[in-house]
Amino acid sequence: MKKDWEIKKLKDICEKGSSNVNMKDLSNLGGNYPIYGASGFIQNVNFYHQEKEYIGIIKDGSGIGRTMLLPAKSSVIGTLQYILPKEGNSIHFINYALQSLDLSKYKQGAAIPHIYFRDYGETELVVPPLEEQKRIVKILDEKFAQLETIKTNAQTNLQNAKDLFQSQLAKAFSNTTWEKKRLQDCTSIIGDGLHGTPKYDENGNYYFINGSNLTITDIVFTPETKRVNETEYQKYKVELNENTVFLSINGSTLGKRTAFYNNEPVILGKSACYINVKSNTLNKYFLRHFFSSDIFQEYAWKEKTGAAIPNLGLKAMRDLKIPLPPLSEQKRIVKELDTLSEKVRQLQEIYTKQIADCDELKQSLLQKAFTGEL
Repeated sequence: MKKDWEIKKLKDICEKGSSNVNMKDLSNLGGNYPIYGASGFIQNVNFYHQEKEYIGIIKDGSGIGRTMLLPAKSSVIGTLQYILPKEGNSIHFINYALQSLDLSKYKQGAAIPHIYFRDYGETELVVPPLEEQKRIVKILDEKFAQLETIKTNAQTNLQNAKDLFQSQLAKAFSNTTWEKKRLQDCTSIIGDGLHGTPKYDENGNYYFINGSNLTITDIVFTPETKRVNETEYQKYKVELNENTVFLSINGSTLGKRTAFYNNEPVILGKSACYINVKSNTLNKYFLRHFFSSDIFQEYAWKEKTGAAIPNLGLKAMRDLKIPLPPLSEQKRIVKELDTLSEKVRQLQEIYTKQIADCDELKQSLLQKAFTGEL
């Protein structure tokens, strides 16, 4: 440890303040002073609680332990706490100190997790004198700004790659000369799974799957995937074959997940729709790409029912109209889209890694800052 640096508890360099402001209290307020919540700025109000710059830290619910440096003459709602510097300490240094800590280990409660300053305030840190704090903050500010630029560019490039593929999908399925047919007319059956719960058997040889088990091409089994025995399988099995396409039609994954049937031992839940295409009319890979397009996504969310748990009914699936070129043209389009999809996937891997690397480097810099290596 460097000379003049001391080991202190977090509570020795800062103190907490509380807010009793609820969201419901803000509905009829207006003014010139910002108030913040877990997601950031909420609105302007006619009061403020903090005269100087401070740290807001999420203490309740999702995102506990995440901090934000907030401006003078502003406030936070009650799900956040104020963190205020004690004399001789930099608010910016404390903010970085909090970012270097894993405060989730202090959480209590299951349904609504929360953390208490009385607990995480006991965390020990290596704390330099104020001038050294300011020097470290200046270095971190510069390095973090550089990393944020790299990360922002990577996020932009990642979105551009996704947009490129969607534009090609739109182009592929927007030919006005093609006949549009109802999906029902291109399939032998469209159905869904069990609207209930089978009798589970942890030693069973068959899996009970739903939309959450679907990926782009395959069915994925996890340790949480329930199993059933031969009797339940025979009771609830449906007709599946090499031309079966699965689609998630319920909940948060509605319309977003697909898979092909590859002889997996499964029975289906209600969020897994199965579509047996007529291979002499519709190419299953062509259909999968169509499901990935914004054209279908817009249709699915327009036709869905249910508010809390959205659902795309089988009637809407059967009535879905798809542009249908000849099979030879379908196969040509699939080949082009598959090639582009692979290139986009590679780009996504690159940009996703860049984003992860930036976050990892930030943590490395913070570790160095608080061990005297900067």
